[in-house]
Amino acid sequence: MTTAITKEAAPDSGAAPDRRRQWIERGSLALLLIGTLVAYLCNLSANGWANSFYTAAIQAGSESWKAWFFGSSDMANSITVDKPPASLWIPGLSVRVFGLNSWSLLVPQVLMGVFSVWLLYAIIRRWFGHWAGIGAGLVLAATPVAALMFRFNNPEALLILLMLASVWATMKGIETGRWRPMVLAGVAVGFGFLTKQLQVFLILPALVVAFFAFAPGTWLRRTGQLFAALGAMIVSAGWWILAVELWPADSRPYIGGSQNNSILELTLGYNGFGRLNGNETGSVVPGGGGDAGAGASYFGGYFGGGGPGGGPGGGAGGGMWGETGFWRMFTAEQGGQIAWLIPTALIFAVAALTLIGRAPRTDRRRATLVVFGIWLLTTMVVFSYMQGIFHSYYTAAIAPALAGLIAAAAAVCWSERDKLWVALVLAAGSWTAAVWAFVLLNRTPDFVPWLRWTVLVVGLIAGSALIFVRRGIAVRAVAGAAIVAALAGPVAYTVDTLATPAQGSIISAGPQVAGGHGPGGGGPGGGRGGPPGMRDGGMRGDGGTGTPPAGGGLLNGSSPSEEILSLLRANADQYTWVAAAMGSNQASGYQIESGYSVMPIGGFNGTDPSPTLAQFKQYVDDGEIHYFIGGGRGGPGGGSSEITEWVEAEFDSVTVDGVTLYDLTDPK
Repeated sequence: MTTAITKEAAPDSGAAPDRRRQWIERGSLALLLIGTLVAYLCNLSANGWANSFYTAAIQAGSESWKAWFFGSSDMANSITVDKPPASLWIPGLSVRVFGLNSWSLLVPQVLMGVFSVWLLYAIIRRWFGHWAGIGAGLVLAATPVAALMFRFNNPEALLILLMLASVWATMKGIETGRWRPMVLAGVAVGFGFLTKQLQVFLILPALVVAFFAFAPGTWLRRTGQLFAALGAMIVSAGWWILAVELWPADSRPYIGGSQNNSILELTLGYNGFGRLNGNETGSVVPGGGGDAGAGASYFGGYFGGGGPGGGPGGGAGGGMWGETGFWRMFTAEQGGQIAWLIPTALIFAVAALTLIGRAPRTDRRRATLVVFGIWLLTTMVVFSYMQGIFHSYYTAAIAPALAGLIAAAAAVCWSERDKLWVALVLAAGSWTAAVWAFVLLNRTPDFVPWLRWTVLVVGLIAGSALIFVRRGIAVRAVAGAAIVAALAGPVAYTVDTLATPAQGSIISAGPQVAGGHGPGGGGPGGGRGGPPGMRDGGMRGDGGTGTPPAGGGLLNGSSPSEEILSLLRANADQYTWVAAAMGSNQASGYQIESGYSVMPIGGFNGTDPSPTLAQFKQYVDDGEIHYFIGGGRGGPGGGSSEITEWVEAEFDSVTVDGVTLYDLTDPK
């Protein structure tokens, strides 16, 4: 009897720890995902309309399926935003169901963030274990710029999710050698193209190299599978591009951001090679089409400086969008957004690849490290040297690569910590994270002033202890202290990001940074979300806290008064557009608040030739536009200045709450 009981009890004694481990793992994953969800939802409505440029398009798509399909800025489909519409589709459906408000607008972005954290966890857990996956997800969720963009209606949230989906599918293909995962990877990249065009291609070198180098099968089979992925990518992106190109131009909206009403021109020009070489046709910057002096003067009013290269933060290789070069990701504008753990991740990655050494070619750990490593380095290099428009929030695309690389590499090193040189690597990683965090926190000396010294001391001590303590509970306690020291800085910046409203076209995470070029210490690409009610994302030349003008401007949406809204809504159903305004941001607030179409003349920059003066005159003659809203500034080039001059000559003006209006139904 005793023997029988013992034999039956033995399996249970092993099963109990397994069940406990499963519950711990499930509980910790649930804590990570629910914690991310709750944190991102906190204070969400403080972001208001977020980027009103995209909000107006989301509103338009919620009321017009044609506007939804094309990504039009207005319900009447005069012009599209300057990106493909994929990032507008999901929030557009949400607003169609729940109505237009901050939550229906931004909760889809939050959910994309939570799904991105889960997907990264799943990728890392597969080959590096549960806690490495938890670490990767935590680093992604706590990266300041990622937290910013997962609560904002820019394309970055969907872009990150789709890039991670392509990595997941590629790793599945490397594991199984099957064709289907690579087709799925191509689909994910294709829809990433419909989200932010060529930027998604920055992940292609990582996917191609990793699959070809580490997938099973002959080289001919792997080549065929990569071509299958390419075909899936072309089809997934090409169906919409083809539809736009074949659609009669006179029955679809003008393609915003292009000068010839062409989605191909937008892809290769303004949103393509122009971002690399700075020759962005249709941009307001000099060299981007239009008069150089006008462009410099135009932007100088917003950025408080001169033209490119002449304003603060310019210099060799620099300009309006910050100085280019090797250290760009570590400067005052970008460092606190993304760079906290980059040096440590690279140290750990080199050590991890060395430890894996002569493992079989198809080793999945090596493949994972290569995918995330190449993704990180490729994106960093392109962002560091691109001459065109660059904003600090673009660095959100680096966050999942950094999080995956540091978690995977740290897990490999941790498993070999008994080796002295590996212990020294772990110590060096902790020291580097602590010292670099001290440098970054020292750029904001008034922000939690005690934190930088605490991080430095704890990180240095914990790193030193990792050399000598390698076993038992003690080593876990020391490692925990090192992790806390490494994450304290970015977590503090993320908490500040969650607590501070972010609105406008140019935003950044964390507190104001000393030494950043441009207004608010952040400059173009490093602006700061202002206090509640701000529509300009903190883009103030004096760094003040005043409210923006009701009319809005290039970078900030308009804030119309009730009296103006009453005028716009009067007999609104009789007009195709209740008003026309210069630039999409100026038009956006009037449309969002009134609920009726407002024509954005010239698109985002005010430089798109839509409509031409002749077209605008015809709209007025046909009685399709009620008011023209003055006071806005079209960018250099385009026909916006001609339209303004014609309206001023032909119609009387009236000023309402500081905004100049022209009734286009009542000529002089």
